[in-house]
Amino acid sequence: MIALFNKFRTGLMQLYVFLTILTASVTLVSCSKDDDLEIQNNFPFEVNVMPVPKDVANGQTVEIRITIQRTGNYSNTQYFLRYFQFDGQGTLQYYNEPPYQPNDLYQLPTEQFRLYYTSTSAVSQSFEVWISDSFGNEKEITFQFNSSD
Repeated sequence: MIALFNKFRTGLMQLYVFLTILTASVTLVSCSKDDDLEIQNNFPFEVNVMPVPKDVANGQTVEIRITIQRTGNYSNTQYFLRYFQFDGQGTLQYYNEPPYQPNDLYQLPTEQFRLYYTSTSAVSQSFEVWISDSFGNEKEITFQFNSSD
């Protein structure tokens, strides 16, 4: 009878160890599953531009104030600018930096900045500024100036 009790006790102990290991395994597997955890780092943005003059004379410089407004905040987002002039001639630059080359991509160091457009022609001028982020979101801004000569 004692031998039967010892066998029962050993079997019960093995069952207890098995259930403990099974419970721990299920708990660890469910804790390490990352499929349900989603971290958003791609936030669309808006671009606000202060009003600019409608007319510009040859040699005149126009200040363009731009603010990028994020819909969320991911600290590693980078913003870029490119521009293309399709009517007239002029130069576009960031503060005192060298003028931008059309269709080249430039990184923007801040989300609030000023661009300076200088007319180098006596005809109407039009150009587009494209602002994009490191996730492929883009905004287009079109500027049109009439000649005031």
